[in-house]
Amino acid sequence: MLYFARWKIALILLVVAVGIVTTLPNFFSAKQLESWPGFLPKSQMVLGLDLRGGAYLLYEIDEQDYIEKRYKVLESDIREALLRDGTRIGYTGLGARNDGVQVRIRDLTRLEEAEERLEPLVNPLVSNLFGGQPVNEFEMTVNDDGLVRFTYSDQGLEDRMTNIVQQSIEVIRRRVDELGTTEPSIQRQGADRILVEAPGEDDPERLKDVIGTTAQLTFHMVDTSMSGEQAMQNRPPVGTVVMMSVDDPPFPYLLEEAPLLSGEDLVDAQVTFDQRSNEPVVNFRFNQSGARKFSLVTQQNVGRPFAIVLDNEVISAPVIREPITGGSGQISGSFTVDSANDLAVLLRAGALPARLTVMEERSIGPGLGADSVEAGKLASIIAGIAVIVFMVLAYGRFGLIADMALMANIFLIFGALTVLQATLTLPGIAGIVLTIGMAVDANVLIFERIREESRAGRSVISAIDAGYSRALGTILDANITTLIAAVILFQLGSGPVRGFAVTLAIGIFTTVFTAFTFSRLLVALWIRKRRPSKLPI
Repeated sequence: MLYFARWKIALILLVVAVGIVTTLPNFFSAKQLESWPGFLPKSQMVLGLDLRGGAYLLYEIDEQDYIEKRYKVLESDIREALLRDGTRIGYTGLGARNDGVQVRIRDLTRLEEAEERLEPLVNPLVSNLFGGQPVNEFEMTVNDDGLVRFTYSDQGLEDRMTNIVQQSIEVIRRRVDELGTTEPSIQRQGADRILVEAPGEDDPERLKDVIGTTAQLTFHMVDTSMSGEQAMQNRPPVGTVVMMSVDDPPFPYLLEEAPLLSGEDLVDAQVTFDQRSNEPVVNFRFNQSGARKFSLVTQQNVGRPFAIVLDNEVISAPVIREPITGGSGQISGSFTVDSANDLAVLLRAGALPARLTVMEERSIGPGLGADSVEAGKLASIIAGIAVIVFMVLAYGRFGLIADMALMANIFLIFGALTVLQATLTLPGIAGIVLTIGMAVDANVLIFERIREESRAGRSVISAIDAGYSRALGTILDANITTLIAAVILFQLGSGPVRGFAVTLAIGIFTTVFTAFTFSRLLVALWIRKRRPSKLPI
């Protein structure tokens, strides 16, 4: 247990050195770090809202607002379905009634035909690739008296609200990024709420204005009379506009200014795989009104490219190969699964699908964050000094070794937080202070075990070797149970609770490493140099 090969010694010291080097940038200002050599790390820890200050906004999705909008679209779709193909099916009483949309078919002999036309409007939300039944957004009931009623299914509404929250989060994230806010936190809270935390942002009104701006998704034909570069150098033709792509570097497109379709006509967009090439592609689907317009556009413009524009940026410009009459299309290209999924999310998140209501708003000044940091520093310093003094008084030279291991542990924790860019919160500082006590506790277990072995008559090397080996099981048991608690806190908690769980989990790994490996190396090097005849403990 006390023998270390040279490569093991080098590896242990390298880990500690990396922890120290990655922690050092946190002791300097950003301006000072600019003068550092390029090969040195310059990343600093990300401070949370409670330490840095900023804006805190809690939004709630207006479910009823979305349902009312969706019912209006459904009314339009029902009307078009009953009037299409030049064979009108007479109806009356179309409209929203008692949390649903209903219509009465006048001619009961055509009720079955009407049911066939209206059946697609139940809108399957999920095409399950792994088997099972698809989830329909609506449930359709048909009575013998000709009354047809659409109501939201429980699972359909739940899935829709889940998608609405995800879409809203994506839209909000794009908006907050425009502010240049560092490490904004945008996460779901409960079933229908979204929490936005913007560290360093001291103007919540500005933040609300940006979030409240609705993302606009539009479809435009590409004008091929000249290139985008030529249009930028000269005056673009009347009725056209130049828009840049989202590529890096961006590419200019000359587009017809009037949009053909908007995001309001889009029902869904999902990532699938092309059956021929097995490459990821994005399938999108319009509602009936959008499908009819899209069919007409594609019939008239075969061979021409059309652009999908989000917030005045072209995210894709495929060529129309053939008329698309089914109300759906496919976007293919050199996509990875992640990039295809991002595109699908952008298509779905073209506009806020429902009204957002501000439920809670707070502006946390940087003074509070500075006070929190200073209080955390003071608590850490006091705890560290108390532990160091106690270990020296209780275990002498071995206490000094434990203190050196403790310092290495602290550097490794802060180094890991810096490398992972994990957000440090005030509860996270509490987790670090707790880790300091846990780290020393492992050394106490080892040293007390060494004392017992020495009193039993073992030699110096034999007692130390037995102390480390027999204390290992106890140390692992204690830290594994704490790690389980940290994982549960991270999974079930949110915000500051997760910050505490992250620092606690990192501290557990660094504690086991420094208490059992690094301190054992220091003890082995001390024995090799001093060769003591009795234990100074």
